[in-house]
Amino acid sequence: MSTELTKLSALAVRDLLVAGEVTSVELVEAAAARLAVVEPQLNAVPTLCLDRARQQARAADAARRAGRSPLLGGLPIVVKDNNDVEGVRNTGGTAIFRDRISTESDRTVALMELNGAITLGKSNLSELGGAQTTNSVHGATRNPYDRRLTCGGSSGGAAVALATGEAWLAHGNDYGGSLRIPAAFCNVAGLRPTPGRVPRKRLSDPFDTIAVEGPMARDVTDLALFFDAMTGYEPGDLLTAPTGEPPFLEAAQAPLKPARVAISSDLGLLPVEEPIRLALADLVALLRRAGVTVEHGAPHVAGAMDAFRVLRGEGFYATFAPLFDAHRALFPEPVLADLLRGRDQPGYAIVAANRQRNELYRRTVDFLDEHDFLICPATQAMPFSVETLFPTVVEGQPMQDYLDWISITAIWSITGLPVIAIPIGFSREGLPIGVQILSHARREADLFRLAAWIERELALPKTPIDPR
Repeated sequence: MSTELTKLSALAVRDLLVAGEVTSVELVEAAAARLAVVEPQLNAVPTLCLDRARQQARAADAARRAGRSPLLGGLPIVVKDNNDVEGVRNTGGTAIFRDRISTESDRTVALMELNGAITLGKSNLSELGGAQTTNSVHGATRNPYDRRLTCGGSSGGAAVALATGEAWLAHGNDYGGSLRIPAAFCNVAGLRPTPGRVPRKRLSDPFDTIAVEGPMARDVTDLALFFDAMTGYEPGDLLTAPTGEPPFLEAAQAPLKPARVAISSDLGLLPVEEPIRLALADLVALLRRAGVTVEHGAPHVAGAMDAFRVLRGEGFYATFAPLFDAHRALFPEPVLADLLRGRDQPGYAIVAANRQRNELYRRTVDFLDEHDFLICPATQAMPFSVETLFPTVVEGQPMQDYLDWISITAIWSITGLPVIAIPIGFSREGLPIGVQILSHARREADLFRLAAWIERELALPKTPIDPR
């Protein structure tokens, strides 16, 4: 029974909970059994809190018997290891915080648990930055489709936990692509929402709109269900606001073919590996056969990565400056370079970066006014060796640093616009390939409808896999 439960969708399991056909305690035990099988092979959820989860599950079952059942109803999830879960270790993937225990849950986690999520453990991530899930505390997380390869990052442990059935839903966060890249590498879905949709953990800069919290799931319907459980007004995050919108689950359950979309394989200037281009071409053919008007193009993005690097450096140094002198040796070299950039760059560089960001936003809004959606790859490269921090060459073009190969996601981060990442196929070697779909601010419902339609048309496998 436990094996069969881990294969079901989050929505199906939630409905079983509501109907009284399964208990939260049974779900925690099913997940625990699956974790025991998968973790020694992949290292996706290195910190478990199963006793805490069992206690939560017993409370959820008692509440349900008393007629109280929140949105998720007592459904087990995993939380990324840079968010606070009360009483649980929170390393952030760095030796600086190796032994840190959270004294309380942060805003994001507290809202998810209030809405019926049960935390099984903390998923692995990259070390203070980057898109490869490996760090000095927990080591590397491996791709379930080929254990020799990376799962991407930084929300890599979350994607692997979903792909293998260790959890039904997974929390993630995104700065430069951390939700979207591992989703593409692991055949799952992720949403980078409009800033303010999901209350965020305490940040050094509460006015920042690049860092966001978001959901990950095996399919679009589950993604929308989880997003409903993450959204809400929180006085501690001034970007959040009350909303009277219908549940996003309703949007995902009503797939809608778009009238028009724009598609770009490379944003006009980025190197993208051939298997990704081929998969995107197949998607274009599907859209056109269905009668969708497809235009090739993208907003002008030259200079956007220069702005991203400046703003990232500024933000990283603001966050880590209090720790910098005492722990400088513990920062990975690429992240250290970001910190030093943030410390040393002149004021006019920040002014120029913000101007570039503003202009990119306006161009992108104008482009979406004309095309409704922009679809482009979620990664420029296919999964690479788990021993490699980042690819130094993509399609024959040298990468200047650990950020260069994630340009196709990082560029959209600085616009603040919502982006959904979904699978669109596999390479000849059986490795997943994904796209990201961009739309106007606060139009997540439109993204869910379109993504659900593409998912239905492609009919890709969604059942959890065993590590390969």
